[in-house]
Amino acid sequence: MNNIESRTEDAKEYFDATGLIPEHVAIIMDGNGRWAKKRQLKRSAGHKAGMDQVKTIAKHASKRGVKVLTLYAFSTENWKRPLNEVNYLMQLPVDFFSSFMPEIMEADIKVMMIGHPSDLPKKTRKVMEKAIEETKDNNGMVLNFAVNYGGRKEILDAVKEIAIMVEKGALKADKINEKVFEEHLMTSSLSEQQNVDLMIRTSGEERLSNFLLWQNAYSEFHFSSLLWPDFGEVDFDEALRIYQKRNRRFGGL
Repeated sequence: MNNIESRTEDAKEYFDATGLIPEHVAIIMDGNGRWAKKRQLKRSAGHKAGMDQVKTIAKHASKRGVKVLTLYAFSTENWKRPLNEVNYLMQLPVDFFSSFMPEIMEADIKVMMIGHPSDLPKKTRKVMEKAIEETKDNNGMVLNFAVNYGGRKEILDAVKEIAIMVEKGALKADKINEKVFEEHLMTSSLSEQQNVDLMIRTSGEERLSNFLLWQNAYSEFHFSSLLWPDFGEVDFDEALRIYQKRNRRFGGL
């Protein structure tokens, strides 16, 4: 029995499709470059394989009943990478939506984005805006892409917006609470699902890397040693199985 078959059998044995499903799952899709290096391929091949895996996991998460799937596609720190790699990453959304949009519509998936689109190349920004517009009336799972996103910047931007409101007299300082603060985060449009229930990171790394710092405050973490292009449906189910076994007390007993 190979590794995939073994993992499939484990998931079949333990995963409860009728059990509690996290409403908001966030994924740090790590390991594309290492996946390519192991196969003596260019890093771009790893990113292409990673994009294909986004399609697989998005459809599967939707079928499992996840309400929001947030994917860390490009961070504010990723601009530090070599220019040719950045250019390739900026082309990926164009390729992704040109091939995946029919399946998105069939699955009734709604596309959203958090981050700073104004800094993206025009072609990348346009294809993201087009996908958001075309799916705005869909009622299924929200597929939320974090593109040119950084958690610290998101928090700082929210603080600045609130400070301006206080300065103008539109808000009293003693009225600032968690609810008010969350209204100024990029995830505010997700309403009651804006805070993460399950955060997954692939490739064996165990850190947040500036991803949804506020929203992950009470999330359950699952770190997988698999590289992102190898993280399939059965591995997603394994993460759900582990989540179902957690006792989420939120500071209580």
